[in-house]
Amino acid sequence: MLKHILPIAEQFAPGEITQISQHGAGNINNTYLIATSGGPVKTFILQQINSAVFSNPQLIMENLQTVANHLHHKLDNDRARENWQIIDLLPARNDDHFLVDDQGSFWRGLSFVNNAQSHETIQNPEHGRQAGYALGKFQQLLSDLPANSLHPTIKNFHHTPSYLQHYEMISMQSRIPASSEINFCKKFITRRAAGAGALEKIKEQGLVPIRIIHGDPKISNIMLDLDTGQAVSMVDLDTVQPGLIHYDIGDCLRSCCNPDGEESCTPEDIRFDPDLGQLILHGYISEASNFLTENEYAYIYEAIRLIAFELGLRFFSDFLAGNLYFKVKDKEHNLRRAMVQFKLAESIEAQKSQISAIIKDVKKLNHRITGRGFRPSDR
Repeated sequence: MLKHILPIAEQFAPGEITQISQHGAGNINNTYLIATSGGPVKTFILQQINSAVFSNPQLIMENLQTVANHLHHKLDNDRARENWQIIDLLPARNDDHFLVDDQGSFWRGLSFVNNAQSHETIQNPEHGRQAGYALGKFQQLLSDLPANSLHPTIKNFHHTPSYLQHYEMISMQSRIPASSEINFCKKFITRRAAGAGALEKIKEQGLVPIRIIHGDPKISNIMLDLDTGQAVSMVDLDTVQPGLIHYDIGDCLRSCCNPDGEESCTPEDIRFDPDLGQLILHGYISEASNFLTENEYAYIYEAIRLIAFELGLRFFSDFLAGNLYFKVKDKEHNLRRAMVQFKLAESIEAQKSQISAIIKDVKKLNHRITGRGFRPSDR
């Protein structure tokens, strides 16, 4: 048992704590699985929020409570039809939903998704469909929650031009010796810098609506029922906030359609799997077809390409800055991660025609499912 965590965990535990273990492989927060006895909640999640990333954790907590309340209102009266598990905040003994320890660290307790698991990579075709279904279901459930109901939790989140500006500043200050990998990353960024603002332009022009997004829909945040294999929840909700659904679609496909995973040590083998992409998009559209607009379809390919580029840019910038943001195993971990994302973006670009054709087919499926045509003003 991790004894130094025990006093914090006891503030949220409804019964006696029997086991504490580290949980998950997140890059940001420290997460622990707490097992208890003698109370209504047998297992829960304890998290230490990374204040270097989330400067105002209370805003995150307000968002989580708003989302949970909205989902309970929609699902509690029809749980037999909607097999979806909601992430709830657990009350602490101070009658609040969080705790600040003596070092100023911010802690919270979250409900555990029962009888479910996640994976780092897609396991089979049905897993791919379920990943798309999960994202579509999550967005559909929140599609009637006004975007201004939630706070932005990270400044300039998914604002690629801001990440590019940060990279340019860090690059000028960095004294890391050149290598073939570093040179590749720098050239890759330079050649694509002009297109970094593609999604921001359509947002500023009002061509697509602002919606509630998950913000981090990578494959490891999608929970599958152990018995049925059906997606039953999405976890890691700190980045749930207003934004473009393209951020989510691009991030989901970026994560799911890389069979080797984002922690691969062989970037030269990285490829985007369009067949997986088709499965994911079909699963996604089965839930998202009721709210997607024509303009949102039009920029899906650009989102897939850009979000892979953006994450590579963030990893590379963090490497140059001394690995201050993402957790790393060694000093070149973020460099390898950046190489993986840039090679993935390269593969996406090489398959633009095929990916665009898949998106077009999914759009046709939307018309068949809903019988809905698009109006010229449909945005």
